[in-house]
Amino acid sequence: MSFFEHHDSHGKKKVVKSSSVQQEVSNTPVTPEVVNSYPFMKVPVVLGETTVQIDLDSIIEFPEPVLEIKKIKKNLKLVQCRLLLPTNKLFLKGFVRKNIQYATPKSGGKDFVSSSIHSLTVDVPFQAVTQIDFLSKPAFKAGPKTTEFEYFMSSPLPHGYASKEKLLSADLSEYNQISGEVFNELPYCELIASHFIEMDEALNRKMGTVFGPEGEICAPFEEGTFTKIEEKMVVELTLKVLQNQQVKMQKHVCKQDDDNDNHHHY
Repeated sequence: MSFFEHHDSHGKKKVVKSSSVQQEVSNTPVTPEVVNSYPFMKVPVVLGETTVQIDLDSIIEFPEPVLEIKKIKKNLKLVQCRLLLPTNKLFLKGFVRKNIQYATPKSGGKDFVSSSIHSLTVDVPFQAVTQIDFLSKPAFKAGPKTTEFEYFMSSPLPHGYASKEKLLSADLSEYNQISGEVFNELPYCELIASHFIEMDEALNRKMGTVFGPEGEICAPFEEGTFTKIEEKMVVELTLKVLQNQQVKMQKHVCKQDDDNDNHHHY
């Protein structure tokens, strides 16, 4: 029998999980080596942070009769967040994932309804375009202009022209161009928070008519089932727009250091 196993009075085997107090050990601080006191660094820079409001109206159909909705859980799924440079237009595209828990009647009587709890998960799509107020301007450079140039050429003329004359023109047998391209850092987004306000309304509910999976059932007169709802929802999402930029680290002088320098000076 192992150290961590023992048997009780009834002979049943039990497993005991062990724990121990860890001994504290010492450490020695190490001062990092400084290669450059004032380096240039490439870091994420916040271009803007904003809360976007998106208004949705959708119709959802259930696969079976619904007596009532018990709970709705929502999650935001953002699949596109693209800043179109050199503008401040932000293109958004995504889904609101809705998990709807609802009661479907199984049987009933004049004063009761017995139901089973089911769930339906749907993605409600959305897309929108909004303007960003920049906290820091994005770094953007356009490529150089494409320039065409020609070489002068002197060619003999065919029969019918004076022998001393020449054809003076550009060389049409070649194509010359100066062009290039500049590669910019693509801005990206981080989702900070989401907020949902919604109203769900049944479209085909009839009071006094209750259906189950196998047909109509008896139920109290005020009950009814439906299979379609119309959802009006306001989605508020907060996000950051960032871009990797090369910045120069500036020397920071504390006021206390200035005071000490002045004290030593005097």
